[in-house]
Amino acid sequence: MAFNYRKSITYRLAQAAKAHRARSGAHLSRIGLHPGQESVLKALADIDGQTMSQLAQSLSVQPPTVTKMITRLSAQGLVRRAASEADGRLARVHLTEEGRNRIEDVDTAWKRLEKEALAGLDDKDRKRIRRLLRDIERNLTSGTVDDDGDDDLEEEPAE
Repeated sequence: MAFNYRKSITYRLAQAAKAHRARSGAHLSRIGLHPGQESVLKALADIDGQTMSQLAQSLSVQPPTVTKMITRLSAQGLVRRAASEADGRLARVHLTEEGRNRIEDVDTAWKRLEKEALAGLDDKDRKRIRRLLRDIERNLTSGTVDDDGDDDLEEEPAE
């Protein structure tokens, strides 16, 4: 029998991620942002004045992606680029006052999304999901998980 991908956890995770991105996009569009842009603002709220490469690394994206996001956020007046005082070849990205004000809106959107995503789950389930997702992320980023050959998703019982 063929691999039943619809019963795989990674398929469900991918479907949940797609639904999350769509719902996130709906919430973010109300505050004038696209998915991903809020992460840039939050990263700068944590550590303002990061270089483009620092932002790319902290967001786990490629530098051209950060460049495009910063260009768009700058056009909206939410961030500004400035030459580094230590090294004029480097551009540092800073939140503007408007960008700082938008952080509260981002937090509100994230809280609303969290509430929607976890509706009907108790605190114990929420903590467990958070831990399991951290474990999955660690497994996928470490690249050291061995394939033990245990494929319990391959065959469907005959009906």
